[in-house]
Amino acid sequence: MKTIKLAVIGAGARGFLSYMPYVQRFPREVEVVAVAEPNEERRQRFADALNLTSEQLYSTWEELLNEPKLCDALLICTQDQMHYEPTVAALRKGYHVLLEKPMSNSPDECVEMEKVAREEGRLLSICHVSRYTPFWQKMKQLISDGSIGDVMSIQHNENVGYLHYAHSFVRGNWRNDALSSPMILAKSCHDMDLIRWIVDADCTKVSSFGSLSHFRIDNAPAGSTDRCTDGCAVESVCPYSALRFYMQDIESNHFAALIADPPTETNRMNAILGGPYGKCVYRTDNNVVDHQTVNMEFENGVTVMFSMSGFTRDINRIVQVMGTKGEIRGDLLSGRIDLFEFSTGTQSVIQIPTGQSGHQGGDDGIMRQFLSDLRNERYIDTLTSAQASLESHLMAFAAEESRLNGGAVVDMKLFRQSLASSSLSDTAVK
Repeated sequence: MKTIKLAVIGAGARGFLSYMPYVQRFPREVEVVAVAEPNEERRQRFADALNLTSEQLYSTWEELLNEPKLCDALLICTQDQMHYEPTVAALRKGYHVLLEKPMSNSPDECVEMEKVAREEGRLLSICHVSRYTPFWQKMKQLISDGSIGDVMSIQHNENVGYLHYAHSFVRGNWRNDALSSPMILAKSCHDMDLIRWIVDADCTKVSSFGSLSHFRIDNAPAGSTDRCTDGCAVESVCPYSALRFYMQDIESNHFAALIADPPTETNRMNAILGGPYGKCVYRTDNNVVDHQTVNMEFENGVTVMFSMSGFTRDINRIVQVMGTKGEIRGDLLSGRIDLFEFSTGTQSVIQIPTGQSGHQGGDDGIMRQFLSDLRNERYIDTLTSAQASLESHLMAFAAEESRLNGGAVVDMKLFRQSLASSSLSDTAVK
């Protein structure tokens, strides 16, 4: 078996915590030969864990890509707005790329990256890890096998979880679309991708409604303060208290481990006292929606209703797929799939085991598949290639355009044509 050599750009939560455990467990499959990370502590932590020398460490992606070609592929896990330039530069230098989702917060950049990968004959794979989980693969298999006949409609709920929403989308890196991406892209591009994969047809029409309704200054309780530590009169009873949430044991609350590096109690308290994670949830610079619905129609006649909410107890996805011969209901958190067949009136319950890695096994799954694709020189039309992922990204962009225009229906054919006429080719990274 050929050992694939990788370099990593961005050694944060995804680049280090999510994907490097696979590298450490399977050293015969993959070797990391370099990392680019501007944060010195993260860079050194990565180096210590992967046994890299000082010569293999870079503070910027530009430094790494200025070197002669170092390896087979790059794993790019920077923030959303920092995906386009290193990805295009890497593809043009001959690297294959595994890129964290979303591809970009710009539809033009998404289109251009897919085009460059195709022109260069390189594999650009997007980290839509849900496709690699046993749960969603079983859902896809049941539908493809005709267990419920032809799919007619789908109802898909993304339950973000109230604490996850507050951490990531009120206080965290994805709280403001000027800093990252709209919610439908930053969080729900997984769902758009799953829907497109299950329906297996292009989307023709999209409409969307949603808003930031709760986490606003006008909903701040009387007696609240700018920070939870500023003598807030309601801190002890607020469900979003930074002190109560982030000072929990990091083994039982993985979000607490993400606000400081290393996440010692002292470092976490300093982060609460001086950083965004100590801000009152009603007094931050957030602007992404806290609830949203998207309605979609596809070329094969399937209609889909998607709902995202930040006001749920659990972090979960619940789906109902209705077909001409039966119905499937799935609950990702419990791993339960219910199949009901109309002709016999029988119900089958399928219990799916949870994967060992993050995202119910999806993080390991995409690493395994990406390495296999490289070994076997499969560079186009792979499960989550840019070609496969682009359509679901465009669905998300169209949904946001509709939401911003009061739910106006977006014709996807016209939407795609408008992007084709505004190509970035003349200004793309050379």
